[in-house]
Amino acid sequence: MRISGITIPDEKQLAYALTAVYGIGLSRSKDILDELSIEHTRKATELTTEEENAIREKVEAFSIEGELKRQVAGNIKRLKDIDSYRGSRHAKRLPARGQRTKTNSRTLKGAKKTMGSGRRKLEKT
Repeated sequence: MRISGITIPDEKQLAYALTAVYGIGLSRSKDILDELSIEHTRKATELTTEEENAIREKVEAFSIEGELKRQVAGNIKRLKDIDSYRGSRHAKRLPARGQRTKTNSRTLKGAKKTMGSGRRKLEKT
């Protein structure tokens, strides 16, 4: 089964398989299946053609894949253009939503090598 150019995995349950589409998470996937009265545990190979088409229509009604990626990129570009704080954090490739950066931020800096207990002065012999 394909939705907007993405192949939905056949071996996974539908609720989890639909999350292969960018912009469809687990909760949205379950909502779509509930609206169409399709069991979450069914596999993509067990669907009828009508059910596949109904799922495809529901999923494509949302902003997904390329359209959503362009929208997100545009939002980030707007933040950079207006010189907002969040935009500057995106430009520096650092966390933009208030996360701790002293020890947890490994986006731009990379992993540090620790010295451990090797900071002791060498004893003269």
